[in-house]
Amino acid sequence: MRPALSRRAALTLAGAAAATPVLATPAAARRPTPTPGAPGVGDPLFPTLGNGGYQVTHYDLTFDFTPVTYDYTGTVTLLATATQDLSAFNLDSDGHTVDAATVDGRPARWGLTAGRSGQELTLTPATPLRDGQPFTVTVRYHGNGKGARTGLTGWRFGSDGGFACAAQSSRADTFLPCNDTPSDKATWTFHLSAPEGYVAAANGELTHRTHRPDGSTVWHFALRERMATELCGIAVVKGTYLCGSSHTGLPLRHLVPAGQEDRYAPVVARTADHLAWTEARFGRYPFSVYGVHIYDGYGDALENQTLTLMGTNWFKPDAHGNPTWENTMVHELTHQWWGDSVTPRDWQQAWLNEGPATYYAAVHSEERGWSVLADKMKATYAALDAVRAADGPPGLPKALGGTNIYDGGALVLYALRRQIGKRSFDRVMRLWPERHRDTVVTSEDFLAHTVRVTGDRLLAPFLRDWLFGPVNPPMPGHPDWTVTP
Repeated sequence: MRPALSRRAALTLAGAAAATPVLATPAAARRPTPTPGAPGVGDPLFPTLGNGGYQVTHYDLTFDFTPVTYDYTGTVTLLATATQDLSAFNLDSDGHTVDAATVDGRPARWGLTAGRSGQELTLTPATPLRDGQPFTVTVRYHGNGKGARTGLTGWRFGSDGGFACAAQSSRADTFLPCNDTPSDKATWTFHLSAPEGYVAAANGELTHRTHRPDGSTVWHFALRERMATELCGIAVVKGTYLCGSSHTGLPLRHLVPAGQEDRYAPVVARTADHLAWTEARFGRYPFSVYGVHIYDGYGDALENQTLTLMGTNWFKPDAHGNPTWENTMVHELTHQWWGDSVTPRDWQQAWLNEGPATYYAAVHSEERGWSVLADKMKATYAALDAVRAADGPPGLPKALGGTNIYDGGALVLYALRRQIGKRSFDRVMRLWPERHRDTVVTSEDFLAHTVRVTGDRLLAPFLRDWLFGPVNPPMPGHPDWTVTP
């Protein structure tokens, strides 16, 4: 401890310090010259998807759509924070005519160039942005839903002249200029107009409606939990809302085709039981509302956050008369934890979405007596070596949509369960969405989580072999399982 100075000595030192000249540091040395943000975040599968130099905290989207003609006008406002000194930055924007752009209320220069997965909208603010500075971007734009796009489109059109949004994985930019990467999640508000006879849908809760003199209605939605752009679920359709609640009181709102309420009401009513089933495995549902949107303009199923989108083609019984579409409903519901709340940082880690969703859909099917989990996993094991060679292993796919990240990802989890036992496995899977809620993650995060929960360090190399290896490791407990030559 240093001895205390007398008051006189302290004053003398203070005076001497005041008399010492302070040399000014050149401004250039204090702060680097602002530079443009990167036109991509380096996603292994989509290098120009997303943008560098900032993080979005909130999107506010006003979207006016005209059915049948498919014309639209939009205004999107982004609240963001610079993560470097920015002279310019990009948004992903594909197929829109930009009418005006501002940064912090001042006109910004802008230009469109082609990227690998869409277009790059480059904005140059009137004044450079400093690292850590909050800022607001507003872009006014218009276009046509069936207009040409540089990349893939997310627009899905139904027989009613309306549309639904299927943005995954790189298609949110066909609806709005945005930072289209799963690593940049934000809260959202939506203001969607629908003419008389149509309704609008979006992620989150319907807060209120505003009626216009021309008979149209603006539907206002708020999503208070953060969401990646690829999970955006806007729509304008001829439909009917069916509302209810889960067994624990969670609000449910489903959207079914107008005039087909009697057909689909029993289908969506099963959601309450599906929620009870998934919550028993993953804990409390991570959002404030849930529902299913059934639409004839879509032929697949997609886990849009809080509002799963499914085509009308799903709802047919199997050869034995079983409602096996419920497995798909459970698959998409599982994504609300695995993929929506806990989101992979980039698209090469999509097994973290699809593996659990596929695995638990198969578990649900077995519990209902519709299939045998081990039979499905044995068939996947036999075929997966060839898939690894052609499309990459589950943890390193060369593209999205392959068996490797779906059934292959489920097989990785099945192997983990065989290795550590059901009790430890259930604990690993339940604690993952609880401990990583509302975050972005990597495969290495899952490996570390598994080791931390079980205390078994050998599980890290075990999982790496299954996720990244060129061939299947031996299946624990099934030395007889072989691959197809």
